[in-house]
Formats: sequence, C-alpha cells, structure tokens
Amino acid sequence: MRSRYPATSTFSYSFGPGPITPAIKAIIIANVAAFLITLVVPAITLRLGMRPADVVGALHVWQPVTYMFLHGGFFHILFNMLALWMFGVELERMWGTRFFTRYYFVSGVGAALTTLVLSFTPFPFADQLYYALTIGASGAVYGILLAYALYFPNRPIYMYFFFPIPAKYFVMIIGAISLLSSMSGPGGGIAHTTHLGGLLAGYLYLKRGRIHVMSEIKYRYLKWRINRMRKRFDVYSGGRADDVDRRVH
Repeated sequence: MRSRYPATSTFSYSFGPGPITPAIKAIIIANVAAFLITLVVPAITLRLGMRPADVVGALHVWQPVTYMFLHGGFFHILFNMLALWMFGVELERMWGTRFFTRYYFVSGVGAALTTLVLSFTPFPFADQLYYALTIGASGAVYGILLAYALYFPNRPIYMYFFFPIPAKYFVMIIGAISLLSSMSGPGGGIAHTTHLGGLLAGYLYLKRGRIHVMSEIKYRYLKWRINRMRKRFDVYSGGRADDVDRRVH
C-alpha cells in the first residue's frame, strides 16, 4: 500500500556551488572562445601570452591582461574553469558581480606583474622567467582559492578527489608547492611564480577592506531571515565561514 505522505530524508548531496553566476559565465565564455581561436591560429599565443622580454622590450603592455585568456591544452583550461566555477560562484553571490570581476582581474594582473618583477631579480631563475611565455588563468584562479579559504576556512576540499582537507590548509599546501617549485625555476611548463603572485595580489587586495559594504549588509540580512525560518522549516543556512560545513568541493 502506498503511503499518502511523501518520504522524507535528512541526507542530501550536491556537487559544486549551484548555477553559474554572470561574471563567471562571461569569463568562461571568453576563455573558451580564445582557446578555440588559438587552435585555429596558434601564432596568437605568442602575441597575447605574457613574455617579460616582450612587455619591456617591445612594449607589449597588453600581455599582463590577455595572457589570462589563453591556455596550453584542453585539461589546462578545463581544470582552471572548473575551479573558477566551484570556488568563485559563491564569492560572486556574496560580493556582487562588480567587485568579483574587479578582484579576479586584480589577482590575474597582479600575478603577471609579480612574474615581471621577479624576472629582473638576481635569482637564478630570473633569466628563465624573462624569456618564458606565461599563459593561463591560474594566477587569477589562485586568487579565487585564497579568497574562498579566507571566507570559508573550514569547508572541506577533496584534494585529488580523495583526501578531505579544510580550505585554509588546502591553500597553504598549494602555495607551499608553488613556492618550492619556483625556487628551482618555472619547470614543467608551470609558472609557479605566477601562482604565488595571484595569491599575494588577492590577499593584499582583500586586506584593503574594499568589499562592497551594501553587499555584506544584504548578505547578513538574508542570512538572518534564513535562520528565523529554520524554526519553522528544515532550512540549511550556508555561505559563510561560521556556518556548519555542509558544502563539499
């Protein structure tokens, strides 16, 4: 006999943060379009990718921006865009599209400028950096990871899809890996100094306290409304560092 009442369950599982937000949608579309264009015209990568020797010597001043939209292969763009969606959507909802977009470009351009500055230092890897071509959104994505760890430090992130690690420790680990790797030069085609630059630029920008005040007030108000509703309905609050860790990335 079928019950008149629907079955209930307290267990739920979801992957990722939910529907894509406007800024992230635009960024992903731009990156995919640029990737497809470079498949047809590979020479564009040399023109728009960032090479300190060209930025300084040939005054290709656009490269610290355009390099963010180019990628070296399918998996390169796949994992960057996947990380952007998984960790950036909730930040954009909280900050608002305008601030999120600004933060994304500050992290990405800051990462490029870090690489540019380090290419003029007396360190052993400086000459390699000066003539190396850097492409990819990884610097900006590392800035997104840092912001996520600051706002949701105890959210579990499955490293290599198997090992749950709190977000704050995850960022520390990838930052340490990039630091150690950068000391031996930009090997393996990975610009570790650019990753570190994204982390540093994002951190400094957030510490300036320029987060949109009205966005924060609106978020606090909505969270208060949800917490009141919990008394009448089984509603999970979420989205901040002080919440119960219910989302898994």
